[in-house]
Amino acid sequence: MSVSLINPLSVRCRIRRLASAGLLLGLSGCSLFGGGKPAPAPKLASPETLYNNGIDALRTQRYTLASAEFEVLQQNYPYSGYIANAQLMEGYSYYLKGKYPEAVQQLNRFIGLHPTSADAAYAYYLRALCFYEQIADVKRDQQGTVEAMDALEEVITRFPQSQYARDAQLKIDLCRDHLAGKEMLVGRYYQEERNYEAAVNRYQRVVQDFQTTNHVPEALERMVEVYLDLGLTDQARKSGIVLGYNYPGSKWYRYAYNNLKRYKLLSDNFPVPGKVISAPAKAPASTQPPTAAGTAPAPSALSPSGAPQPMDIKTAPVQPVKRQPVEPQVDQAPVLR
Repeated sequence: MSVSLINPLSVRCRIRRLASAGLLLGLSGCSLFGGGKPAPAPKLASPETLYNNGIDALRTQRYTLASAEFEVLQQNYPYSGYIANAQLMEGYSYYLKGKYPEAVQQLNRFIGLHPTSADAAYAYYLRALCFYEQIADVKRDQQGTVEAMDALEEVITRFPQSQYARDAQLKIDLCRDHLAGKEMLVGRYYQEERNYEAAVNRYQRVVQDFQTTNHVPEALERMVEVYLDLGLTDQARKSGIVLGYNYPGSKWYRYAYNNLKRYKLLSDNFPVPGKVISAPAKAPASTQPPTAAGTAPAPSALSPSGAPQPMDIKTAPVQPVKRQPVEPQVDQAPVLR
């Protein structure tokens, strides 16, 4: 009777092969039963059908399907009368989905091919919103804020009488307030690190370049603090006087007034805090990035009457920044150089 010997290495190889085959079968089974299956592409139809399907998908918030319908229309019917609207609506679909780079690319295509379109103003405005809603927190790089301001200013320059110009100006003011907030953040950091020269440079930029923002009173008060720490009493007094004449009701002037009083640097030129001007209270502007995605008005193609829908300015993340009123004698106040 002969006994056949079994090679243990061959058994291990067979086991590994069986395990690999089982794994592949399991993965193929998942795909067969719909696991991770991508959404089906829109079926080819007439241009009118594809366009209407895209509009219906937008109204039911199926933004991915909507953009796909408009894209199929453009690829298969490049000379259709629906092309311009399809390009614009695809950009709007990407915007609502939060795919801002794709939206900007699509809107640039529309602007390049239809610069004289009646919807050109809206295309520029929607493109600006794509940049605006990507603004980062003040702790991060603010290049996106600069790009948003440039895009918003282009809306005002090209279409000053359009319904989008006013909202663009409000958002520019918010962008400027955001940039001023960044300068203040960096300035406070330098001040804490006792890098006083760098701190003063940041505060001076806020005062000179962002005069309409509500960060100016704090910047002037911080300058008073830095100059006092450096022993530069004349500069400290000068900054305090400017702060007192322009923002006598501000808490920052009260802080500066008390500091100057402690150093015995007050004179008759300094108004008493809160006594000269009864400034109206205003809500502080937020330094958080405006990310109200999907707040743009719908293009006219989505309006039942075919007319553009009214602007909803209330969707702005904060109230617009306004210049604080001052007394006539403020024109005689010293100005920082």
